[in-house]
Amino acid sequence: MLTLRKSEDRGQADHGWLQSRFSFSFAEYQDDKHVHFGPLRVINDDYISPGQGFGTHGHKDMEIVTYVLEGAVAHKDSLGNEGNIVPGEVQRMSAGTGIRHSEFNPNADQRTHLLQIWIIPDRTGSSPSYEQKFYEAVDKRGKLRLVASPDGASGSVTIQQNALMFAGLFDGDESATHDLAAGRQAYVHVARGSVIVNGTALSEGDAVMIEKESRVSISGGDEAEVLLFDLGQLQ
Repeated sequence: MLTLRKSEDRGQADHGWLQSRFSFSFAEYQDDKHVHFGPLRVINDDYISPGQGFGTHGHKDMEIVTYVLEGAVAHKDSLGNEGNIVPGEVQRMSAGTGIRHSEFNPNADQRTHLLQIWIIPDRTGSSPSYEQKFYEAVDKRGKLRLVASPDGASGSVTIQQNALMFAGLFDGDESATHDLAAGRQAYVHVARGSVIVNGTALSEGDAVMIEKESRVSISGGDEAEVLLFDLGQLQ
């Protein structure tokens, strides 16, 4: 079963320096029909103006993944981590008992486009921790590259949840498939471009929720960048 979530149906906010689209309930956007999908709790599609950003704020008991599509994010946190996140990199923070951080667009003349993803952890009260890794475009070209997993498999960042996150780039004849184990579900988000997922055409910002299927098929890409989440049920 496939359920389409069109880009224009997402929540939105315009703060001048920040334009956001919310796939799930967040801040002022409250939607009882879209609170989470399994442990996937947040996909915020954010555009940040030059020199602007989020001041120091706190998180607790959440797995937070930042995926930059354009520009850069200057990150600083209470664990002492500091530096820029650029396209190709995946940053993971396990907030655990509590972490404070800030995120800014360090560029004076270029906007930043990022996806901030929250995954509900399978435990609470853990010590906060941080990871940041770079993945070459060639490793995502025409395939699904594992970038987050519970055990750090294949060089992925490690999250505290039985969930897998893949990133892929698809154009022209490039295609890929991903098998789903019994009881698993998938969420596919198109970060940019367009693509066909299990026969359903998706454009930038669209997503599809896949349940009671054994395989996810991706094809027909037009300069597409895709994130696929392989998820169990939220316990």
